Amino acid sequence: MPDFLLPDLGEGLTEAAIVHWLVAVGDTVAVDQAVVEVETAKAAVEVPVPFAGVVTALHGEPGQSLSVGAPLLSIGEAAGFAEPGVVTPSPADSSGNVLIGYGTAPATRRRRTVRANGVAAAPAPVAAPGVISPFVRKMASDNGIDLKQVIGTGPDGIIRRADVETALATRRPEPAVPSVPGAGERRIPLRGTRKAVADKLTTSRREIPEATVWVDVDATGLLAARATLNATAPERPVSLLGLIARFAVAGLRRFPELNSRVEGEEIVVLETINLGFAAQTARGLVVPVVPGAHELSTRDLSAAIAERTATAREGGLTPAQLTGGTFTVNNYGVFGVDGSAAIINHPEAAILGVGRIMDRPWIVDGELAARKVCELTLAFDHRVCDGGTAGGFLRFVADCVESPVTALGEM
Repeated sequence: MPDFLLPDLGEGLTEAAIVHWLVAVGDTVAVDQAVVEVETAKAAVEVPVPFAGVVTALHGEPGQSLSVGAPLLSIGEAAGFAEPGVVTPSPADSSGNVLIGYGTAPATRRRRTVRANGVAAAPAPVAAPGVISPFVRKMASDNGIDLKQVIGTGPDGIIRRADVETALATRRPEPAVPSVPGAGERRIPLRGTRKAVADKLTTSRREIPEATVWVDVDATGLLAARATLNATAPERPVSLLGLIARFAVAGLRRFPELNSRVEGEEIVVLETINLGFAAQTARGLVVPVVPGAHELSTRDLSAAIAERTATAREGGLTPAQLTGGTFTVNNYGVFGVDGSAAIINHPEAAILGVGRIMDRPWIVDGELAARKVCELTLAFDHRVCDGGTAGGFLRFVADCVESPVTALGEM
């Protein structure tokens, strides 16, 4: 049989790093059995082999990056293991599955076994602290993280990549060292999630002629509406971001040019609204996507955002859950800032930003009053629409924020 090559990962990804092998040389594998976990710039996924046989070679060590099309492992004929009446599939008869998490059929994950004289033995115990992946050990070593001080959140307390990333994010900065020639600098490889974000932002700035409009809004009524909704159904809470996202979806129905992308010499206006939202995680900035957001109620949309945010921070999102967005909402107010000219999430046409909500003097019915005020910002691709459309969309969302009960009654 030919070598099994690292398959096309899709989504513009051209390489992946081996996290850990799920099989060893000498193991017999079945069609669609997961054989290795790899980490792309978007997520960690398991790769199923598309044909059966005996593993004769593993091409790569944990932590090593492989390009798409490079040999991943070699499979030989399952001589001596065939059962009567069972035909070992050939590559031509393979399942066609590529990656778990890319819309493929689920594969049963088998525990790695150690063979002695052709007999499968029980998996070797995991040494304390509980770390299965050499990739995780290498990550900790490269960054000076003592694994004995890391709390594992995996099964049986296993330390996962996300646990090391959390330790990195929460580690106190080291005292500054006086600058001396040849020292005092730290180089961080631009790869993985950080590289994927950098590439997308660079492409956005290079290709999209963006413009920005913004408006201050009185969010006092929005806070009151959320409190009422959550009091009536506390088991299905609604977040402020969920409410604003719902208003944005309604706005895109009125101004569909902003739910589009530019392809060559054409503007492609999309019927489906797949809502992305920026989420900060230990791995960096990611944009989970809620597909078909226009079909969801306010509570369902808010629940979907909350669920994907939690999964993103655990490092459990699949590549499919991080792609396909048509419009993005960015709540940078959680960082304590008022406004931002956000970069559009290429190839989308616009991004709505939400600043922090704070007490400010405001004129209400001719009288000065203290109100809860925030800034809404819209960065848009000037190729798909002009300021009238962008301003109309932003004003619609602002009116919904200021009169949420009236707005929700019309949705």
